[in-house]
Amino acid sequence: MKQDLSQLGWDDTFASSYRPATDSQPARVLRAERGVCTVLAADGVHRASLAGGLLITAAGDPARLPCSGDWVVLRLWPDRRTTVEAVLPRRTTLIRRTADKDAGGQVLAANMDTVAVVEPMHPAPDSARIERLLALAWESGAEPVLLLSKADTARDPAAIARQIGEIAPGVPVHAVSVTKRKGLAKLRALVPPGRTLALLGRSGAGKSTIVNALAGADVMPVQTIRTDGKGRHTTAYRNLVPVPGGGAVLDTPGIRGVGLLDTESGLDQAFADIAGLAVFCRFGDCRHEAEPACAVRDAIATGSLTRRRLDSWRKLHKEVALESARLAAAGRRKRRL
Repeated sequence: MKQDLSQLGWDDTFASSYRPATDSQPARVLRAERGVCTVLAADGVHRASLAGGLLITAAGDPARLPCSGDWVVLRLWPDRRTTVEAVLPRRTTLIRRTADKDAGGQVLAANMDTVAVVEPMHPAPDSARIERLLALAWESGAEPVLLLSKADTARDPAAIARQIGEIAPGVPVHAVSVTKRKGLAKLRALVPPGRTLALLGRSGAGKSTIVNALAGADVMPVQTIRTDGKGRHTTAYRNLVPVPGGGAVLDTPGIRGVGLLDTESGLDQAFADIAGLAVFCRFGDCRHEAEPACAVRDAIATGSLTRRRLDSWRKLHKEVALESARLAAAGRRKRRL
């Protein structure tokens, strides 16, 4: 059956960057493994190896390799080989820092319109993790949303959603329970035809359960939660799943820790409340420590801003500054070679 690629997000912008060659067609990456991709084209699903030219291009920058959500040029050879020849320019990119000293980061997902940070209500939502993941989501260029999963485990999920909403300025917050089928209408509204929703969160947050609910079938394995509330690793890879009626949802592996790259813009948006207060500080370079007439410290004194929130902001800004310095040093080393 012929696939309508516009339902998966193919539009004039991607079409304008596509340069068709002999026996080629556009396709979207469902899953990327070492040297092989599973892609969906207009004529169906293909397993394709990576072309030599693409591997050479990505040799110095692994972030150029295909990732789930990418649009690629797929070539069908007369000898029945199928190869991915090129990756089309990405509209949005969800990327985190890696442990590699010289690497720029790991691409988790590409070309999503919305990034949903998924945080379970049991055990209690982790504010610091939510802030970190929202900074990553904002930096991706997509629209962030916060999904508080397993709402059936809380006595008053609406109250928890209101409380957590205070650390997510400008971000829609939805309480969802797949087992009780609550909040599913708002969840489905995030994936209209032509749009892609990426899920980001720790193991056991309920991402795979949400994917299955949107797909209307058990397309992703799920496991029961541990007695201590911690999750087991279920999804070991990134997987793009088409949603019935159009749209797609992108599940990512559960991640215990997320290193931030140069996400100054993402932090400013994730901490828009602090950024808004800082405008009224006497000094433009106020560090909100001992400077006089500091609007941020005044907000803490009046109770409109918590000390924990400011400490989290400081910690993440310090991490980003250190990462920026590390990348600059790595760049200098490369130029000397």
